Amino acid sequence: MILLDGAEVANRRNLELNKKILKSVEKYKRAPSLSIILVGQNPASLSYVKGKGKACKLVGIKHKLYHLDENIKETELAELITTLNNDDQVDGILLQLPLPHHLDDDKLINLISKDKDADGFHVINQGNLYQKRETVYPATPKGIMSLLSAYDIDVKGMNAVIIGRSNIVGFPVARLLMDQGATITVCHRQTKDLSLHTKQADLIIASAGRAELVTKDMVKNGAIVVDVGVNRVDGKLVGDVHFDGVKEVAGYLSPVPRGVGPMTINALLENTYDLYLKHIK
Repeated sequence: MILLDGAEVANRRNLELNKKILKSVEKYKRAPSLSIILVGQNPASLSYVKGKGKACKLVGIKHKLYHLDENIKETELAELITTLNNDDQVDGILLQLPLPHHLDDDKLINLISKDKDADGFHVINQGNLYQKRETVYPATPKGIMSLLSAYDIDVKGMNAVIIGRSNIVGFPVARLLMDQGATITVCHRQTKDLSLHTKQADLIIASAGRAELVTKDMVKNGAIVVDVGVNRVDGKLVGDVHFDGVKEVAGYLSPVPRGVGPMTINALLENTYDLYLKHIK
């Protein structure tokens, strides 16, 4: 079994990005800038934002964190987003999810300018993705594709099973895999016999948000398994894949942590840099 070491690949890509940014700063006299908005005290979100801030510092992206009170009014948050949209010194905006229940995720995400949408969640950017037009790719799907590419995995002709149908991971990664020639099956909680599909899969993307959902008996020998899940069980971080069991049969397997997570952050940084180049030129 070959470990899909996202941390190692992301580190390599971040170092390459840092070199590009240093050259761009020399040329344009300004570093890329990312604004991160965090609402409330969600422990996982606090951890994610901290990781994103450290990564920005590593590659040379200026970042500013707006840490807002959990009870902030939607109108106040909308006003902040509008201000950042209109700020020429801001290249990318990230709204950390999940938001408190009184805030409308979709409305606020789509209020972010599509040209500053570092996470690739804006409805226009996602529409462009589905129509194979130039766009900002959602960070996690982009990170997954970069991870596969780093290990010279060509998905053309593969049977790919995606578990989970969110607009953040499932749908966009299905589109990207399809664009590269894979045959796609998207499974979800209404799927009657999940293992019937996974046993036929050359590639499994597990993004259901259910701890250790994918077990050894559901995976055929030599399959590529990418674990997007982040679940906390008895204080331990585990994925949607039962790692110890599946590693006995999989050909490639990404760990949790140090798998897709670092690749997602790398994709976010690359998106921010791409948006910066469009703004600065």
